[in-house]
Amino acid sequence: MPDQPYNPLAKVHLAESITSTLLKRPRISLAEIGPPFEGAGIYVLYYTGRFPAYREIASRRDSVIYVGKAVPSGSRKGIERSLETPAGQVLYARLQEHRESIEQAAHIRPEEFDCRYLVVDDIFIPLAESLLINKYEPIWNIRLTGFGNHDPGSGRYKQQRSPWDTVHPGRDWAMRCAANKKAAQIIAEFGGGECPSFPPRVS
Repeated sequence: MPDQPYNPLAKVHLAESITSTLLKRPRISLAEIGPPFEGAGIYVLYYTGRFPAYREIASRRDSVIYVGKAVPSGSRKGIERSLETPAGQVLYARLQEHRESIEQAAHIRPEEFDCRYLVVDDIFIPLAESLLINKYEPIWNIRLTGFGNHDPGSGRYKQQRSPWDTVHPGRDWAMRCAANKKAAQIIAEFGGGECPSFPPRVS
């Protein structure tokens, strides 16, 4: 069967181009993200600390623990916005939000994380995110989910705490949610040998 014509605009090739550019970007500490900047985009987080459950991840310098995206307000709900409308500082804000989440969480610190990020036109962000998740299968995207969650609001605190918040308790809003019914199982798998009852983190 003859080779199919190469289409540089095929979705997979667009995604490969974006992710290749992202992975060539400087790797910087999550604790030291520079001054605010404009734009939406994608990012990857790397873990370099000593939490036992992530020992293998930390041992490989190129092992990604989380892949994320930051899109302009309204994008997730399908709200129309002009393609020329500035995205604002959504990518910067998302990275800062992650830094704050980690600051509040047990067993991990922002200085134990590096990141790479890339400002990208809105329409290409989901393509790159999907390719990166499929490529790396990051533990915080696939197995220990919940890191990217937001406060569900006072009327929804009866919902269960995420697996991520079960292993890394501390976020104020997450601690208001109901205990996860599978907490013991989650902690046994991802707790890194820690006591099932995690005390509040003391700075």
